[in-house]
Amino acid sequence: MLYAIIAEDRDSSLSRRLEARPAHLERLQLLRVQSRLVLAGPFPAIDSEEPGTAGFSGSLIVAEFTSLEEARAWADADPYVAAKVYRNVSVKPFRKVLP
Repeated sequence: MLYAIIAEDRDSSLSRRLEARPAHLERLQLLRVQSRLVLAGPFPAIDSEEPGTAGFSGSLIVAEFTSLEEARAWADADPYVAAKVYRNVSVKPFRKVLP
C-alpha cells in the first residue's frame, strides 16, 4: 500500500537540512531502485522553485510499504529526523486516484 509521509521543518533548519541531504537522498534512491517511490520533494518556504536562504517548510514522500508501522519506522529513521530538521512528521495511508 502507498503511504504519504508529510514532514514540517523546524524554523531555521536549512543548514541542518543541507548537511543531512546526501544521506536523506540515498535512502530515497533505494526506494526508487526498489520501484517503491512514487514521488518525493520539499515544500519551498516561498513561492519559488529555488527558495535560496528562505529554505523549505517541509517535505512530502509518497512510497509503498507493507504496513503503516513499516512506513512510520522508515520515516522515523530518516536522517532529517536525526538532524532535527523536522518539527513534526505524520504518516498516512494514501490511495492514488489520478493520474
